[in-house]
Amino acid sequence: MNLSGSKDDTPLHRRALVIGASGGIGAALCAALAERGAEVTGLSRSVDGVDFADPASVAARMEALSGPFEMILVASGVLAPEGARPEKSLAEIDASRMAEVMAANAIGPALVLRHVPRLLPRKGRSVVGVLTARVGSIGDNRLGGWYSYRASKAAANQIVHTAAIEIARTHPGAVVVALHPGTVATEFTRDYPAHRKVTPAEAAGNLLGVLAGLEPRQTGQFFDWAGNPVPW
Repeated sequence: MNLSGSKDDTPLHRRALVIGASGGIGAALCAALAERGAEVTGLSRSVDGVDFADPASVAARMEALSGPFEMILVASGVLAPEGARPEKSLAEIDASRMAEVMAANAIGPALVLRHVPRLLPRKGRSVVGVLTARVGSIGDNRLGGWYSYRASKAAANQIVHTAAIEIARTHPGAVVVALHPGTVATEFTRDYPAHRKVTPAEAAGNLLGVLAGLEPRQTGQFFDWAGNPVPW
């Protein structure tokens, strides 16, 4: 499935589902997919009431969908609870805040993935991309800190990898991957001016480019915005 927008594309009747459609990256993904001719369904907490802290709301919205979707993207997440920041030390760990981050970044995507097999086409290529983060990589962690965020993204990576194994049994053409979008200029990152950032539109274009080039044999892996594998 090529959604790059070239003249050889035939995505006019392709269907895409974006969870987290009102966020910076999610909205940019919706716009980029629509520009490429895809029929886009977007769901979010602010517009549709899809609240990862409320499993019933996720189930209700996902069960109301009718597939198949050739592309499903999960672009929801939090850096830290509202009014807080990622922990810089062990002394800053707070159980309730950590649980909130885990619910948003790991449990929420798992609740979505629970419905994905029903929504994907049984035959042909399809793509499921879950936005995680490089800081969720255990092998790449050299700086420490950010305990809740790192742990939640590492958990999300494991969930994606495990889901890919199961989904491949019934959907051999599916590509299910974790994605690192890079540091994107959104509300999440405004307090980190030292980081090199890309716009949400650039991030969306990068991610769709990566997804367009993946094959079913690469399912269950973790890639960055440039298509490079990220260590677990």
